[in-house]
Amino acid sequence: MKVLVTGAGGQVGQALQKLAPSHKIDVIALDRQALDITDLSAVQTRVGEISPDIVINAAAYTAVDRAEEEGEAAFAINAQGTENLALACAKKDIPFLHISTDFVFNGRKDGAYLEDDPVAPLSIYGESKAEGEARTAAVSQKYIILRTAWVFGGAQNFVNTMLRLAESHKELNIVDDQTGGPTAADDIATSLLRIAGAVRQPGFKDWGIFHYCGAPAVTWYGFAQAIFARHAEAPVLNPIPTEDFPVPAERPKNSVLDCSKIKRVFGIDQPDWQKALSGILAKQEK
Repeated sequence: MKVLVTGAGGQVGQALQKLAPSHKIDVIALDRQALDITDLSAVQTRVGEISPDIVINAAAYTAVDRAEEEGEAAFAINAQGTENLALACAKKDIPFLHISTDFVFNGRKDGAYLEDDPVAPLSIYGESKAEGEARTAAVSQKYIILRTAWVFGGAQNFVNTMLRLAESHKELNIVDDQTGGPTAADDIATSLLRIAGAVRQPGFKDWGIFHYCGAPAVTWYGFAQAIFARHAEAPVLNPIPTEDFPVPAERPKNSVLDCSKIKRVFGIDQPDWQKALSGILAKQEK
């Protein structure tokens, strides 16, 4: 099976390239220099040239706070770019797998979010991702949207930020009233590759939106505690409310996603983020 992956330089894009061989999948991975997904003509040309069995869109504008001032750029990539890929796939009858986010919700629900809960993003970033979902559904029939949350495992993420800050700070203030499911990039990639194989099976009809994130649910403060649990000289961590850590983009207080549907349809379990974190930290210590 040949899979075209966009966003080759991102956390999930890199993980897909690393893990694809073990799934007997041939990946053609393109970064933003190799393919500008905001250019419909370029997208259609490359999809036609490569003729993949499946397209996985791991490309995204993910600078959540900067998006508040760069809304046009965020929408160009997350909405228009996603639509362009969905259109190109629909034209060739190619299944389209797309990564979305917990930021499409406002975080005010009691309990975990289901796939059919109404979206109500609080930020420009969230709006752009919700628009990408809507446009995909409007132009494609063979699509899977995988919503995930709190991705870690690549170069730029919460784990590495904490470790970097610890080098110069003896105390860190960490938000303790936002709850979610940290999700390792490798786990997301593995699930996408499993889904890619499943949707190619004859008679597959379970297209649509799926939730996938790590368990158990935790706050950013709890996540930080787990990161530093292995460190003898860890900084003092102070739990604070969101209001004491002002940022341009509002975050959802509840980012917990119900992952029972992906288990039911694809047999994919929620990953243990603590196990993934331990593996990543162990590698960094070598």
